Amino acid sequence: MKRLHQIAGLCVFMLGWGVAASAAAADQAGAAKAAVEKDAVCTSACHGASWRTPLLSIYQTRHGNKADSRTPGCQDCHGASVDHRTDPGKTPDVVFGANSKHISTADARSAACLKCHESSVLPRANWTGSQHQMRGLACTSCHNLHAPDQKVLSKATQAEVCFACHKTQRAQTRRISTHPLAVTGQASTAKMACSDCHNPHGSPAPKMLVKNTVNETCYTCHAEKRGPFLWEHAPVVDDCTNCHTPHGSTNASLLKARAPWLCQECHTGDHGAQINSGANLGGGAVTTINGTQQPGAATPRAQSAARACLNCHVLIHGSNHPAGAKFQR
Repeated sequence: MKRLHQIAGLCVFMLGWGVAASAAAADQAGAAKAAVEKDAVCTSACHGASWRTPLLSIYQTRHGNKADSRTPGCQDCHGASVDHRTDPGKTPDVVFGANSKHISTADARSAACLKCHESSVLPRANWTGSQHQMRGLACTSCHNLHAPDQKVLSKATQAEVCFACHKTQRAQTRRISTHPLAVTGQASTAKMACSDCHNPHGSPAPKMLVKNTVNETCYTCHAEKRGPFLWEHAPVVDDCTNCHTPHGSTNASLLKARAPWLCQECHTGDHGAQINSGANLGGGAVTTINGTQQPGAATPRAQSAARACLNCHVLIHGSNHPAGAKFQR
């Protein structure tokens, strides 16, 4: 009998849960219908399928998912726009279109987005005061909210959006040594995007980096260079960009200059001072020019051949070998 009571109680609970779930689904459907009807004030009157720009495609994006109660409607972003609805000749409260002569200020456009998208736990918390915000950019400068495919959110196309402003970096990424960003006609080769290193919404770090320093950002991928090492190379510990240029270089391994010249920017003593001098040569005939003896053409010493300094100092980022003070193998 006790078992029957338990089964009966479970059935009553399941029935009640089913009724509650059905009521919740009905409420959700009713809210979604009401949200669509609220949008219809805009979409059925003027801004429908025949409008000059495709606006209805927003219903293929997260911003058009009416099953989600957080989804905004036209008036949530553009404002109530009472005057505009009464007289279409008057502009909406907030105009996002870049081609409109009545476009709202960047701060007004961003404020409409930040009502939902600003949070201390999200990467947009540093937008206010960021380099992009201070230079007059708004959210819609990079994001096209009505498009189902956001170019800025895809690794294959994100760089294309950034390069619209950052033309110097676009040129650098076309050099022979670069990070695997997408290039024109080869989007499928993209293995990383600008936002892997930079936070476009702002950062307390320099250059809007995703980490606090250049080195921390680089170590997210190049962990083998992090150390700690028994013998550390001072410029490596200081800043990776002392030797490397991150966007692209005409030298291998993104180096700012080719060794031995890069190394000689710091190492001017010892044998390094002789690598590019006449002492670097030997075996050629000695000639006299204006009373001064000059060594003849010959094969350069090993220090300047092939990988130059790296022929011997191979562990240039740091060494854990007890005899590695000179970063040799």
